Amino acid sequence: METQRQKKIAGIIQKDMAEVLQRAATDGGLKGTLISVSKVYITSDLSIAKVYVSIFPNDKASELLEGMKSNEPLIKHELAQRTRNQLRRVPHLTFYIDDSLDYIDGIEKSLKGEENPIENRDLLDKRKKS
Repeated sequence: METQRQKKIAGIIQKDMAEVLQRAATDGGLKGTLISVSKVYITSDLSIAKVYVSIFPNDKASELLEGMKSNEPLIKHELAQRTRNQLRRVPHLTFYIDDSLDYIDGIEKSLKGEENPIENRDLLDKRKKS
């Protein structure tokens, strides 16, 4: 259960993070790349922020995610500059690819009958035993 404070801080981070990442991608020579921050989750002690990003086109996603992870201190600093009037401390940032759009797209294709997982078993993800 997220508190109002967590939601408020997540909203601030989500808004500013999108601008920081998009500018970093543009400055890094990736002009046609679109980065959006789809969701931010904050731990209850406000020390860690899980940042879920959608990247278009998809083929650049893993490369960009690695770049974000390795540049986390720089991104955190840039975020701190932008949010210094709202946040005392910027939480530690962890980045994840938000693949929910791909998942939704897969469901839509299945519903339309374009990819039938019953006829083609290879389309189904193998369940990982936990």
